[in-house]
Amino acid sequence: MSANSLPYPRAATRRRTIDTRAAARRIVALPELLAVLAVAAVLNVWNLSINGYANTFYAAAVKAMAANWHDFLFASMDKSGLMTIDKPPLAYWIQALVVRVFGLNSWSLLVPQALMGVIAVGLMYDLTRRHFGRVAGFVAGLVLATTPTIVAVSRHNNPDELLVMLSVAAVWFALRALDTGRTKWLVWSGVFVGLGFETKMGVALMLVPGIALAWLWTRCSHRSAGLRTNLRATAQLLWGGLALAVAGLAWPVLVTLTPAADRPWISGTADNSVWSLIVGYNGLGRVTGQAGGPGGAGGGGGFGGNSLFGGSTGVFRLIGSALGDQAGWLLGFAVVATLALVALTRLRRRDSRTGFVLVLGGTLLVVGIVFSFASGIFHPYYVSMIAPWAAALIGAGIGEMLPSPFGVARSSATARVIGPLALVGGAITELVVLGNLGGQLGWARPLVIVAAAAGAVLLALGLSTRLRAAVVAAAFALLLAAPATWAAETLGHATSGTFPTGGPATAEVGGPGGSGGGPSGGPGFGARGLGGRGFGGRSSGGGFPGAGGAAGGGGFTAPGGSTGGSLSRLFANPGAAGGFGGLFGGGAGELDAAARYADAHGGGTVAVESQSEAAEAMLAGHENVAGIGGFSGYESSVTAKWIAMEVRDGRLRYLLGSGEAFGGFSGGRTGSASAIAAAESVAKRVTFTYDGTSVTLYDLQGKAAAIAAAS
Repeated sequence: MSANSLPYPRAATRRRTIDTRAAARRIVALPELLAVLAVAAVLNVWNLSINGYANTFYAAAVKAMAANWHDFLFASMDKSGLMTIDKPPLAYWIQALVVRVFGLNSWSLLVPQALMGVIAVGLMYDLTRRHFGRVAGFVAGLVLATTPTIVAVSRHNNPDELLVMLSVAAVWFALRALDTGRTKWLVWSGVFVGLGFETKMGVALMLVPGIALAWLWTRCSHRSAGLRTNLRATAQLLWGGLALAVAGLAWPVLVTLTPAADRPWISGTADNSVWSLIVGYNGLGRVTGQAGGPGGAGGGGGFGGNSLFGGSTGVFRLIGSALGDQAGWLLGFAVVATLALVALTRLRRRDSRTGFVLVLGGTLLVVGIVFSFASGIFHPYYVSMIAPWAAALIGAGIGEMLPSPFGVARSSATARVIGPLALVGGAITELVVLGNLGGQLGWARPLVIVAAAAGAVLLALGLSTRLRAAVVAAAFALLLAAPATWAAETLGHATSGTFPTGGPATAEVGGPGGSGGGPSGGPGFGARGLGGRGFGGRSSGGGFPGAGGAAGGGGFTAPGGSTGGSLSRLFANPGAAGGFGGLFGGGAGELDAAARYADAHGGGTVAVESQSEAAEAMLAGHENVAGIGGFSGYESSVTAKWIAMEVRDGRLRYLLGSGEAFGGFSGGRTGSASAIAAAESVAKRVTFTYDGTSVTLYDLQGKAAAIAAAS
């Protein structure tokens, strides 16, 4: 064979080899980057399989999506394609593709998120390093990697770690656009914000104000700039916005253009519209309050009270007992660093740090305000969206404390002011967080006080460059010790269930064991919420006290525990199978019996109100089940006409006798109860006994017209 006939030219192959070697040399030349990536990898991957399927609600959906391309496209919760999950599909597309290749197991579900966490740390290092030096980049990456909530979501199959990675990537591209003025970087930033929207909808849009403000301020607002220059900069920003719209609206538009008869019902809605999900349940409802949320119909204290979710709203919410131990430790340091950068740059348009502080500080401000005052459903792991921006600003603050070659401080006088203020600010918020831990990490308090007091005094002196760097390193290491320890303790127990929580098992309500389904289980929910049917067996109790029965463990006593607690920690399950554990008990229950009955009598899908209940059954091997009332049974309100259509088209046959779905958590919502009642009123009632359990099924076969008429 002649040289000209080779499939790859030798020169091109040589160039690729050289490029690969050059890239490897650049990485090896940054040992601090390798170190921080290694820390992230260990925290995210070590003992990962202990989390089992993590959130069984989404794990079951991934199982269905991996088996059928139609279900994959529309993010169907069940194999019958009756109802979607309550989130957009991007995170679960990734998981479903991995599951198609490697099968359904803990590693195939969780490793993608773990790797996303490592990538986010690498991007955080680089975007901070470019403006404030390698030490600053290392600190930013290390802070992000050791933030407890980041470790928790990186070891979980909720969509939040993908959102974090995409958001950090969007900011990375935005900063490149500000540095170069090139449109392509702004377009890529828009694409990644749009992909974040396809991951968790409106929360990704909180990046837009900071990015847009930074671009307009540095590119459009020059008094000396001509109209043509300003118009060009505006057009560049519009191109980024167009990229965001195309990437972010692709799936919602696809769903909208697909006839309702050819796709699942959109979970979380009463009108089967994806726009209602975007604007309502997953949008403004989370901010302004919604029925069933902590600030919604439940109101006040108890299980309708706000404090059980993300703590009481207000300025100090992010460092309060419900959220502080997840991402609030060093917020004071980040705030001081932000103010220092504003003072140092005076927001001069030609200072490259101006764009950085407007993007990062602006995003931290927007997310912080929204999260502090959001009165809708709010869970502690949501603050994973705070962590990246705080980490970047903390790294920037370290960079401004140190002169070259360790940092970028341009004046020893300003560095002598910034250093003490930042250390004291970080110490104040960390001491507040430690004070909410009920004595845990008691050893950290004196270290934090020493770091703040001694570090502030020493940094106010005119130390030599190397001695100053040593003091900064020692003081910051003391501040980071407690949050890093709290994050590392996440590895010692399962971070599973619906709401991932960073920290030790005692950080969860009920203490070690959470709400798992064993004798040592924590709160131990019973059936179908708080006493009712459930998948795994009939609950012997009602309400919280003893609701878990023998399978669920002890009853729920009081929220808070040593950490103040929150309802998000209530559902943690340390069991290897993940999911709700005690919520659905164990053994042969009604849904198990109903699914077996359907298989033995001609097949057909059995529908229950709660998608979570259906998820447990799906993962246990029953693929002929579905939930049609939303996550808990209250979020979605299907119509009787829709049920009639699904029956007519052969996608639904049975309804399992209605009952309480999540008891006291209804918040005034009724879910699909009225439509189900209408269908049951004309269905054939079937009662049988299975393994000592009396089960009532409603057979809808041939009843489509009657159901439509009953509506």
